[in-house]
Amino acid sequence: MVGTRKTLALALGAAFFVFTGSIVGGLSPASAQGTAPIVMKLSTATINDTQHEWLKRYAAAVEKDSGGRIKGEIYPASQLGAIPRQIEGTQFGSIQGWSGPPEFLVGVDERYEALSAPGLFSSRSQYQRTIDDPVVRDLILGLGANKGLYGAGIYPIGPSSIITRKQIHALADFSGLKIRVLASPFQLELIKRMGGSPVAMTLGDVLPALQQGAIDGSLTTMTQYTTLHYIDAAKYVTRTGQPYVSSISVLSKKWVDGLPPDLQKIVRDDAAKVSTDIVPFINQFFDAQEKVWTDQGGVVTDLPKADQETMLAKVSSIADDLSKSKPDLNAAVKVVFAEAAKNK
Repeated sequence: MVGTRKTLALALGAAFFVFTGSIVGGLSPASAQGTAPIVMKLSTATINDTQHEWLKRYAAAVEKDSGGRIKGEIYPASQLGAIPRQIEGTQFGSIQGWSGPPEFLVGVDERYEALSAPGLFSSRSQYQRTIDDPVVRDLILGLGANKGLYGAGIYPIGPSSIITRKQIHALADFSGLKIRVLASPFQLELIKRMGGSPVAMTLGDVLPALQQGAIDGSLTTMTQYTTLHYIDAAKYVTRTGQPYVSSISVLSKKWVDGLPPDLQKIVRDDAAKVSTDIVPFINQFFDAQEKVWTDQGGVVTDLPKADQETMLAKVSSIADDLSKSKPDLNAAVKVVFAEAAKNK
């Protein structure tokens, strides 16, 4: 009996040690190692392109600089919903960051489309200098602050072109064609002045629409045609060079503001650094896509010089014409055109 009592006491003592040790050390091995990392969900509509690359570089930088306190999760190819849903999720904090052309944010603030004004830029070097200009950069990145968005970084994509199901030989060939554009008044008017019929459409619907003949073409950049395999639906690309397209990365202001001050600094500083460091990669990637396209059997052409000049003459006043009755937008347009002129 004495031996039995001694054995029972030892067993109870061991159990008590294990139980109290669990309380002191945490209720699980994970909690024993510290608090679970803060999840940072980052979303974009594209895949295997410069926006996707920005998200990957940013997530890696934040994880490293935060010592693992923030863990990035990347969702390309609209895995978290169509672009409007991604933007709404970022505003409300269910998604922590979104990347895409700022024109998609015109519903948040119409001034986001100022940088995509037709005729604003004539070269990629001028374009880069202008979006790096603090006056322009601070204007664009600050626009969404009162609508739940923190402007984290802006970086280039490149000049636009138009992909079509039929080959374009002259400006007149665009007459009557249904061309997909972003939901941007500037882009809608651009296609109208080129003689086409603009159709605003979310990215995920473009390829099926091209395949089915619901649209005749799409206005965007070469990087989209290659990474999203538009060659399956259309093979003709006309380099119009207008407008120049940027990417913007925005973070949920609610999420950023809720972080400890040291982590707020990390997510802000890393976004700015990645936006600068990624530019050489973007330029190399953009330049490589034309060969990728032609190797797949695609065709790339330019408008005749006289037609290109005619097109520019028709479209270069769009931003001023459409913003005259909108003081805030007009002021933003004047700022970007003035800074672009300085950086020519």
